[in-house]
Amino acid sequence: MSATVSEPHRGVSERELWSRFTEHRDQASRAGLVELYMPLARRMASRYAGVSEPYDDLLQVASLGLLNAVDRFDASRGTPFAGFAKPTILGELKRYFRDKVWTVRVPRSVHDRMGEVEKATEKLTLEHGRPPSVEQLAEEVGIEAAEVLEVLEAQHNRKPLSLDAPPVGEDPEDASGSEWVGRADGNYELVEDRIAMESVLPVLGEREREVLRLRFAEELPQTEIALRIGCSQMHISRLLRRSLDKLRDAAEDSSAA
Repeated sequence: MSATVSEPHRGVSERELWSRFTEHRDQASRAGLVELYMPLARRMASRYAGVSEPYDDLLQVASLGLLNAVDRFDASRGTPFAGFAKPTILGELKRYFRDKVWTVRVPRSVHDRMGEVEKATEKLTLEHGRPPSVEQLAEEVGIEAAEVLEVLEAQHNRKPLSLDAPPVGEDPEDASGSEWVGRADGNYELVEDRIAMESVLPVLGEREREVLRLRFAEELPQTEIALRIGCSQMHISRLLRRSLDKLRDAAEDSSAA
């Protein structure tokens, strides 16, 4: 990308624009930075144009995300601005689809927390280089982990389309056509098994249930579970085996009854 912009900023380097804006909050420099990175906003808006919303509307939303990114960016950290701006712009696009396109409504309290959780997710992802855990989100937002799970479940069930999967026509390395093809849900066959399992879970202690949740719901390896619980990996292995044996025996007794 070019390091200069058009008049009245022609000949002014991107570094100089950042310096002026950071030190003096110079609005002319801010406008120059926005102009410099508008091609990025246009590309991200065009990526989803025609899916359900017109390009002009999406460009307006992407431009707002770009403005927010410019205002929040810390140039002194030495990180590329484009890498910082992309998740911010994408977050604005996701919020737009959530608020303007989704037809399923959720309670206002959950809706308000969605924005807080999304902002916390963007912030922690940028800080740690990976998506945050439920516990990290709960601590960042200042709510219970159960409330974070409620928000994440609401987000998942309100989306008529996925912004994580580009439309057909994107580069092969970005495209994910399987996300756009309907198919039978094989989990229907597991409903009875799940009901049966939930009926016998009370035979386990709280710690045993937590270990099972971490292993089979969050799919964590035994070594990480051991770190979270505060014991050895061998103890986690024995605990899992004993818990599964208890569940199997309880399920058999329930069936016999």
